[in-house]
Formats: sequence, structure tokens, C-alpha cells
Amino acid sequence: MAIMVLGAGAWGTALANLAAAKGERVFLWGRDPPQVQTITRERENRGYLPGVPLATNIEPVAEIGWISEAELVLAAVPTQAFRDVARAASQSARAGVLWIICAKGIERTSKHFLSDVVVEELPGTFPAILSGPSFAMDVARGLPTAVTVAATTDGVAQHVAQRLGTPNFRLYRSTDIRGVEIGGAAKNVLAIACGIATGAGLGASAGAALIARGFAELARFGRALDARPETLMGLSGLGDLVLTCSSEQSRNFSYGLALGRGERRETASRGRLVEGAFTASVLIELAREVGVEMPISQCVARVIAGDLQITEAIEALLQRPQKSEL
Repeated sequence: MAIMVLGAGAWGTALANLAAAKGERVFLWGRDPPQVQTITRERENRGYLPGVPLATNIEPVAEIGWISEAELVLAAVPTQAFRDVARAASQSARAGVLWIICAKGIERTSKHFLSDVVVEELPGTFPAILSGPSFAMDVARGLPTAVTVAATTDGVAQHVAQRLGTPNFRLYRSTDIRGVEIGGAAKNVLAIACGIATGAGLGASAGAALIARGFAELARFGRALDARPETLMGLSGLGDLVLTCSSEQSRNFSYGLALGRGERRETASRGRLVEGAFTASVLIELAREVGVEMPISQCVARVIAGDLQITEAIEALLQRPQKSEL
């Protein structure tokens, strides 16, 4: 049996090479046939991961029906396209397949996390989450990386770790699926805030304060949804937040950086997918429903929506009442 990677972007390609390194037969699915043909011909995904050769045991495919050959699926498609891809895959996917979610976000239309989408669209499959501080190019280059894999049971998480783990790609196990999902979704929104602060020239002190207070928001939201504190403090929570909020390799941070420098919302993404821009509004809606205050995330959502200028957002956060650090 094979491994199927859904999504031929940078992360999907890096994951395909990772899986192939252990001798697995790997299918790399992309929704754009011309892109798949180019990757097949050049044995490299130059549009997303230039300079990284594709392993010989990876077969790029444009037909999702190849998922019938897979016992393990790595889904690295954008969050807002996830349900459509899962629904299409359900026509051919084998019963009992392990579906590992490698995207980070919340579906806007339903306000559902992606593990819920898997349960709804792929009955009989087993959802797991792979998340943590990891840039695709670092993984592709074999640089040391550690992430979390969360599943319904420790045995399933251990199986994933054994299948994908290498000396340079460490997987720590968890059964707190929701906690891992919350960390991955919220940190993208907070990374935009940190990018804005950097772009606006607010200084390193302000950036550090945003990470700390942003984590407080993430933790409050996580507790309200029964996430475990150790999950939020771990790789998929605090670890991923620190990475994403401090590097221009992060598309979310770079998007915020462009906004902070005065670029228009329509062009600040440079044509790249910015998951946090889609997640911000639904994150705030969910926080409101469970009675959690998330002022930094709310300012990000309003800036993205065009309801608040960046100078106004900065002023609003600075003028909040003095309070205990809880």
C-alpha cells in the first residue's frame, strides 16, 4: 500500500519527500494537471520548492482516484478547500484509511475544525493532526525539525510517528486533537499581528509583548474548548507561535509585515495563500460564542476586513485598561 499526499504546494512536496525517504511508494496529488505534468517532467516542484529534487519513488498525479491505493493520506491542501477535496476523495478512498491533516485553520462557512470535516465527509476513516514549528524548506533540506502528531489513540499516533519520523524529523505524540488544531489555527492570526507591528516599526519589545499576550489569547481560547494546557505550551502551540511570529519565511508574518508598511490588503499577500487571513474572522466568532476575549486577534480580523486602520488598531490595544497578567 502507498501513501497519498494531497496538495502539491511547498508543504505537500516536502512531506512527500519525507515519506519517500523511508522507501514508501508515494503519490503526490495536485489539482492542476499542467503543474503535475511539469513536476513529473522536471522531477522538481520549481514553483513552490525550487532546488529540491523529487524522490524517485514519488509519482505526481492529477487524478484523485489514486487515493484508492493509499492506506495513509497526508492532506496538505488549503483549509478552505479541504472539504471539497475530502468529498472528492471519499468516492475512491479505502475504508479505514488514516487521514492526517497537515493544514492549519478553521473552515469559515461551518466554523468547524478540519478533524470534524474528515468525520463528516469521510465516515470510517481515522483523523489525525500533524502540526508544529516547521517550514517546508527546512524539512525538505533535512534540517532538524520537531512537530506534534495527534490522534484519537496513542497507538495511532505512534504508528504515524514510526511511518514518518526520521532522525531529523521528530514527531511527538498526543491524543489532544482539538488542542493541536487550536494552536495551528490561532498562531497564524497572531503572526499577522506580529508582522504588522514589525512593519509599522514598533520595535522588538512590542513584538515580544505581542507574542506573549497573543499566547495568552490562544491559551484562553484553548481552555474554553477543553484543550490540554501542556498541548498549548508544546510544539503545536507555543512552539509554532514563536516560529511563525518571528520569521519572514512565514506567509502570515510576511503578509502582516506588508500591511504594517502600508501596502494594500489586496496585494500584501503577493499572491500567496495566507491562512490566517481566512481564519481571523471565524476565530473571533468562535471566541465570542464561548465568551473568550481575544483583543489582538480581533484587531487583526478588523484590519483584514477593512473596518479598522492599523494606527487605530495600535491605539486601541495600547489604550486598553490596565489589568492583571492572567
